[in-house]
Amino acid sequence: MSNPAGSAAARLSYPIPTAWFAAAVAVPGLGLLAWPGRSWSVMLVVESLLAALFVTDAVRCTSPHRIAVTRDAPDSVTVGEPAVIVWTVENRTDRVSRVVMADALWPSLHADRRRVELNMAPRARARVRTLLQPARRGRFPLDEVTVRTTGPMRLVCRQAARSVPGSMRVMPAYPSRDEVRRRLHAPRVLEGLGSRRSVGVGTEFDQLRDFNPDDEFRNIDWASTMRFQRPIVKQYRTERNQNVVVLLDNGRVMAGTVGGVARVEHGMDAVLAVTQAACTVGDRVGLVTFDRQVRSIVVSSSSRRQLDRMAEAMFMLEPDLTESAYTAAFSAAAARFTRRALYIVITDLVEATVDEVLVPALPILTRRHLVVVGGVQDPAVAEWAGGPTTNAMHRWPSEAFRQAAAVAAQSRRERAVARLSSAGAVVVDAAPGRLGIELVDTYLRL
Repeated sequence: MSNPAGSAAARLSYPIPTAWFAAAVAVPGLGLLAWPGRSWSVMLVVESLLAALFVTDAVRCTSPHRIAVTRDAPDSVTVGEPAVIVWTVENRTDRVSRVVMADALWPSLHADRRRVELNMAPRARARVRTLLQPARRGRFPLDEVTVRTTGPMRLVCRQAARSVPGSMRVMPAYPSRDEVRRRLHAPRVLEGLGSRRSVGVGTEFDQLRDFNPDDEFRNIDWASTMRFQRPIVKQYRTERNQNVVVLLDNGRVMAGTVGGVARVEHGMDAVLAVTQAACTVGDRVGLVTFDRQVRSIVVSSSSRRQLDRMAEAMFMLEPDLTESAYTAAFSAAAARFTRRALYIVITDLVEATVDEVLVPALPILTRRHLVVVGGVQDPAVAEWAGGPTTNAMHRWPSEAFRQAAAVAAQSRRERAVARLSSAGAVVVDAAPGRLGIELVDTYLRL
């Protein structure tokens, strides 16, 4: 990703006076003003000398177009996880060059530095690193780099900008990764995965083995029994490649923040957690993102690259500040994923939305599929509903009103959960940072 000279080489970089030159002009001028026998001839000599020094330094100053810059940046990084950009700066002249290079990196990438100063020997090359801590998802183009060179006497600098094109994709944060891995590798989970191959479970044939007293007679393989002259039974296992479909709401209700993070960000963490769990178990997982329309569909797969595909489908999403079309999204998902599946709908449990839109649309899925609905609680509401710890006699009226509003909000949320449960859905209402973990627990339990 480099363009060291390109079309910018054709543009002239004019000499610019530095602060050192301004000081060199100011100090003699102040001295001449303070000198009682000021003479215009002395001032003319001083100014002529300074002008000669300026021209000499400008001639000896390295052209910024003779300084090559390349940028080595990763194609994709993850929100909150460190990444490194490496600049390679090359002096293509035969003289010592003082170089300042500045890269126009996006502020949300939180680079620890965007500007480097180098004193480069002739034909030298330097590699400089900067650490990134991305704070926002999206695609970030990387383009303009500015190079400034300074003359040997530091009286003149020359500056030019050139294009070093590139781009970086910042993927959704996945803070639940470590906890999900611990759950998937816990002994009880491993034991549960092993039990999927136990006798009498599932309908897929696994192997033949000797008869045990606890086996059912209907599983006896009579042909093998006659051949080996001892009771032989068929062992079955639970079907692999079951389908899991995650529907991520990207509408208005997901734009609000909980714990300083937008609800849709919590939802993306949950999508990645469920994907990792399903692929580890051996099930197929797909994704539908929607708001007023379906934004993206990721086909079901259990491959190791499915987690990357999920992140790729979500990293450009920004909440749409309109009501989500649950009916259209559920219909599109049911038409695309025709096999019976576990559907996980990630949204917010707002009573009005649940009653008016979500519950009427649920039968599209519940008549044939198992449905889980997940949402994130607001801990501030629970704290306000608990009331202040101070004496009630010294409470401000605003605190009482806030507590009443919080209690009413909690009641509405509980009614929404009850409505979804009565409509046939399993509801997971989790604290911030826990939605992905609790959805994985629910998935493994189901």
